[in-house]
Order: sequence, then C-alpha cells, then structure tokens
Amino acid sequence: MAKNGADSETEMGVNTRLAHIGYNPRDYHGFVNPPVVHASTVLYPDAATLVSRGQKYTYGTHGTPTSDALAKAVDALEGSAGTVMVPSGLAAVTLPLLAFASAGDHVLIVDSVYGPTRHFADTMLTQLGVEVQYYDPRIGAGIEALMRPNTTVVFTESPCSNTFEMQDIPAIAKAAHAGGAVVMIDNTWATPLYFRPLEHGVDISIHAATKYPAGHSDVLLGTVSANEACWPKLDAAFSALGLCAGPDDVYQVLRGLRTMGVRLEHHRKSALEIATWLEGQPAVARVLHPALASHPDHALWKRDFSGSSGVFSIVLAGGGQKEQHAFLDALTIFGLGYSWAGYESLAVPVFLGDRTVMKEKYEGPLIRLQIGLEDVEDLKADIARGLAAIA
Repeated sequence: MAKNGADSETEMGVNTRLAHIGYNPRDYHGFVNPPVVHASTVLYPDAATLVSRGQKYTYGTHGTPTSDALAKAVDALEGSAGTVMVPSGLAAVTLPLLAFASAGDHVLIVDSVYGPTRHFADTMLTQLGVEVQYYDPRIGAGIEALMRPNTTVVFTESPCSNTFEMQDIPAIAKAAHAGGAVVMIDNTWATPLYFRPLEHGVDISIHAATKYPAGHSDVLLGTVSANEACWPKLDAAFSALGLCAGPDDVYQVLRGLRTMGVRLEHHRKSALEIATWLEGQPAVARVLHPALASHPDHALWKRDFSGSSGVFSIVLAGGGQKEQHAFLDALTIFGLGYSWAGYESLAVPVFLGDRTVMKEKYEGPLIRLQIGLEDVEDLKADIARGLAAIA
C-alpha cells in the first residue's frame, strides 16, 4: 500500500492507514473506491479450471473483490492471518463458536457477555451437545481452575457488556492455551484502533462492524479475524455455513472505515467529558467507564488499551424501574434504541437478570449511554433533563 513514498504501512498514522488500507485505486482504473461486485455465478475459461476450481474467484459465497478489500483492511488493523465478513455482529459470534466447539466439549463464557451471545449459547450450543459454563469477568489467571480436559473455547469480552468490567486478557489467554483451548474476544467496544487482541494472546477477534466501522446506524455486518493457527478452521466453517455478507453492506462498512478514526476520537472525547461530569451529579451513584480513574479496573484498561469508545453505563442513586423509565422518557436528544456507535446518541435500560455468576448489588437501576457526535453541552443538558425527571 505504501504508494506515497512511505517505507511501510505500519509507520503511518492511524488515520492515514484507514484512508488507504485494503484497496489500491491503481488496481481498478484509478477509481478511489473499489467496485461493488454483485456476484453469485463466476465463469471459468475451460473445463479443467472449472473442475479444479483453479482461479481466484470461484463463486459469490467464497469472496469477491469487494469483500477482499474489506478483509485486507481488517487484517491490516488486527494483524490477523485472515478475516471473513458475515451478515451481522451476532453471526460473527456464532460462526467461530460453531467452528471450534463440538458435541461433548466444554466452553467457558464470561458472565457479563452480550445478551444475544448468551441466548445463542444457552439454546443452540446446548442443543448441539456443548456444555456452557459462565465465569466471573475478573477471574484472570484463576480461570485455570475452571479448565477441563474437554474445554475447547474460552470466550471473553472486555470491557464487558453493560457493566464494563475489564478482563485480564493476557492472563486468561495464557491459562486457556495451557489447557489447549482457543481464546475468542468480542472486541467491538474498543475496535482494533484501541485494542489489538491478537497481540495479547487472543486467537479469534470478533467485531460487530455494524458499530464503529459502519458508524451510521444503517448497516448490519460482522467480521471475524483469526491468527495463523486458527485461520484454516475458521475459513472452512465460513465456507460450510455459507454465512457471506452482501456486497453493498461490505462496501458501506469499508467506506465507513475510512472515517472511523476521526469519528472514534470524537466519541472518545465526548464520552469521557460527559462521564466525568456525571460523576459529580448527586442523582448518579456510579459511572461505569473503564477510562475513569475511579473505575476498579482502570489499571487493566490503562495497561492494555490505547483509548476508549463512546459507550458506558451509569448507576442511579436509588430507585427502581420507575426512576429508570422517568429518566429515559425525559430525554429529547438521546434516542431510545438498541445498538450503538452511530452518529446519534442513544440510551437504554440495563437488564442484569440473566446473569448466573455475577451477583453484584448496585445502588439503583442502570442505564447505558451511547454518546454520539452531537455537541457535548447539548447532551449534558439532555441528561440533566433526565436526572431532573427522577427527582
């Protein structure tokens, strides 16, 4: 990619890399963006090539120039051996679990995992004969005590969904590998700009590209990236399941990737400013944001991460669902809706009733905030309206 005189891609700044990785305009008549290839059937020049599949592209489900461009870009960010695109962030979770867990296996999943991941584990994985066990996110090297001879996967998420605990990923990976297990992480919150999992012992990095890579609340896509040891098995499962993403969605995520660094920096700064401000509000008991010095896992975040994104939770100082709903219903800028990482701010009530290991008591109900690209003072005023409604 170093077409502008730089010695190496890795020496460039992150926004320069994001602007150019994955596709060289000179490969397609100089057009800045790659072609969107809508493909199912691919023609072969002769019978021998057809039978041997002896050409780069063989069928639409196995890749196109469009999907290759995004895969190369993600590999450059992740430092991975290969990346596949799937139709949603949840599919990015289910694909590697199906690839590496079989009937009779034991799988360890962090108890504060993304809700739909838990639902898949408790239904489909269990129906397929996989034993699922949940563990405390702060277990660290202590996960060794939960490993069994048939433990094949340790699934992590750091920070964790909704309550934002940090996991000691290197310690967990070391213990898991000692027991012969593959380590997976849902790294959607940080993106590879702020945390590169494969450099910390993780084998499979999972992203809902619906979030920061796409960035505009209008595309569903997931990416799964693997190290060299796990790539062949992941790629084989991807081909077997036919979980390919549509070319228009792939293109839109690649386009969003070009501005992700600029957007993410704005999300980061705004979220930190608002989180710090919220720590001084009497109606807020706690702010669950790992980049705050007050967070119990701040040292872990500071050790492993280079930045923070725009999503965190607050704990109200007392009350219950009535106060939680009063806060949410008073908001006028924040939308009430699931997902996050788009340009618009969102707020949702947090439900913790499905957890089986973590039984932490909170001072009041939790609310998750997604800080968008709006002006910070406007967002503070909107949150103030919500806090006033509680009173």
